[in-house]
Amino acid sequence: MSFPDRLVEIRKSRTLTQQGLADLAGIHLTQIQRYEKGEAQPTLDMIRKLSLALAVSADWLLFDEEERGPDDALKRQFEALRQFDDGERHVAEAVLESLILKHQAKQAVMRTQPTAKRPAKPAKAAPKRRASVR
Repeated sequence: MSFPDRLVEIRKSRTLTQQGLADLAGIHLTQIQRYEKGEAQPTLDMIRKLSLALAVSADWLLFDEEERGPDDALKRQFEALRQFDDGERHVAEAVLESLILKHQAKQAVMRTQPTAKRPAKPAKAAPKRRASVR
């Protein structure tokens, strides 16, 4: 579901009019209308105001369920970690943190490299001058 759809859904579930939401959030009515039509994207400050006015998390306004949190397989693995003693849990957290850092470093390196390695163009040679014969 898109942001405009989620905004309309939560506003209506709270039995608020667009004007009522605008008043609660301290936002102009026109801006609420533009958000709900998908004509504008809210700033972080506006998302904060909307989430406070609607009593929902900013995550709920912005992300679908499947876009946030671990998938079911990871959830089961995290649940299994609850059985670990403190030492085992610390090791598991350290391994996970190192994998995350490795991935982030790899992504950072990839962003700094050109998308396609292009062969260097050979430098143009200076035009040859003929020796003048006198």
